[in-house]
Amino acid sequence: MQELIKYFQSLGIQVNLHTKARGHHGFYVKNRIDVSRSTPPGRVVPTLLHEFAHYIHHKLEPGMDKTGGTFEAIFWENDTRFEQELLQVTHFVDKNSLCERLLEQRNRFKERIKSQEKIIKADFPQFQRSKTFREFERYIRGSKSKYLLKYDLVRVVSGFWNRRVEVFNISDIEKDFPDMPAAFAAYFRLRSAQRRQSRVSARINRLQKYYKKPSELFARLVEGLYIDRQRTCELAPYTTQRFFGLLDKGYYGELATVVNSCKI
Repeated sequence: MQELIKYFQSLGIQVNLHTKARGHHGFYVKNRIDVSRSTPPGRVVPTLLHEFAHYIHHKLEPGMDKTGGTFEAIFWENDTRFEQELLQVTHFVDKNSLCERLLEQRNRFKERIKSQEKIIKADFPQFQRSKTFREFERYIRGSKSKYLLKYDLVRVVSGFWNRRVEVFNISDIEKDFPDMPAAFAAYFRLRSAQRRQSRVSARINRLQKYYKKPSELFARLVEGLYIDRQRTCELAPYTTQRFFGLLDKGYYGELATVVNSCKI
């Protein structure tokens, strides 16, 4: 690792191993590589190689940090196989890219929505999520429960001379509003689950967009080749063949020296 860092420094790259880093484990910006102090020892070298790949990519395609880069600049051609194969490598290198925990959360919220919908339809068979629930709207008119349609926890302040503060929680809705019909309480919980599902879906979309950036796919290719060259080549046969062909021709500049020194 120290030889790798010395080589990076000889190229004018500042390397910091004890930072918070702005990425998951590391971050590259303007000839500087930051590696988080919380990075496990076995992940430090792969992280350094990942960030160095960004350095090489930036030399090939200035501004890639803002655009996400292009396969044409990285591989000197554009082929649909690059994304398909490199996503497989990414899933191998970084299990977080599978978004398994978030997908499980989203599925739980979907099931919760269905279960609450079932409770509502027991009293209102014609209920549809896509249409206005008019009976519910009439019920909450003038009720403080209406604030729970947007938030799971609300603090309501009323009165001027005799100021009164009330806290309502979606989890205690039957306790806070004992006269509320079960179908309406279920509708509040359905709306809560929809909000949470939307937030999880938005996070999944952001992560998937991030992992599909050519710049990230290329960096994880270099990382994957270090971790397990054979497995990476099996997952991305066309891409790795193209990569090593360009590497031998000097297209990736100093990356060839790193590949040789790390025995990739």
